[in-house]
Amino acid sequence: MTQHKPIKKAVFPVAGLGTRFLPATKAIPKELLPIVDRPLIQYAVDEAREAGIEQIIFVTGRGKTAIVEHFDVAYELESTMRERGKDMSVLDDTRAVPGDIITVRQQVPLGLGHAIWCARAIVGNDPFAILLPDELMVGKPGCMKQMVEAYNEVGGNLISVLEVPQDEVSSYGVIAPGADISDTLTEVTGLVEKPPVAEAPSNKIISGRYILQPEVMRTLENQGKGAGGEIQLTDAMARMIGSQPFHAVTFAGNRYDCGSKTGFVEATLALALEREDMGSEVRAIAERLLAK
Repeated sequence: MTQHKPIKKAVFPVAGLGTRFLPATKAIPKELLPIVDRPLIQYAVDEAREAGIEQIIFVTGRGKTAIVEHFDVAYELESTMRERGKDMSVLDDTRAVPGDIITVRQQVPLGLGHAIWCARAIVGNDPFAILLPDELMVGKPGCMKQMVEAYNEVGGNLISVLEVPQDEVSSYGVIAPGADISDTLTEVTGLVEKPPVAEAPSNKIISGRYILQPEVMRTLENQGKGAGGEIQLTDAMARMIGSQPFHAVTFAGNRYDCGSKTGFVEATLALALEREDMGSEVRAIAERLLAK
């Protein structure tokens, strides 16, 4: 088997203003809003760590420093908990090894492609992952681990995809599929961002997880604005197809669109119902409310 350069870096675009969740996000980053008792960003970071990623790169904006503080040591909190004999393991996943979390600023809101380009100096000449925290991907193994396993097989660039009803494709980036490599791995022959329903090449949408080669940064360097007047990552990836291997991994798991209020509520209910410590109580509450 060909050895591919390992995926050890991941970029998290977290500079958005979270306006759809105002007023909750006026002072709190959207990425720190909890799904049950874990911030949204924690799920994405845990997913990356499970996949063997060692360096977390947050592309942040003004007012987003609390995201980094979440992964720092909280001396006063931990000291108080320790003195009171509290279980400290609940904080284990929030601790980062010094140097493993790096932040850069996206100073102008020019879109996802621009946010990724802001991390170019840290990515350097290494392949890297991208995780969009708004997309909560729940599976065993996690979505990024599934993608890294596929990357170790075929190399190049990969994106995670999910099938949606055809009438919903205009809200997403959509792939033009080529040959099937396996039940979950498909060649990608083209990409289009938010196409009209009649012009969509498939109903397979890009679902917020990527593994890309560093050449995408050079592509983004001189790219103009696309859909929505923003620099679109999808456009940059489309320009790379044909020059490098490009595949789509169909995620075996559940996706929750936590960029929308209804998706956020759905994720909260779904994960709460799966919890051993509260699942039966939450189910009883839901049944009682639905019976009214």
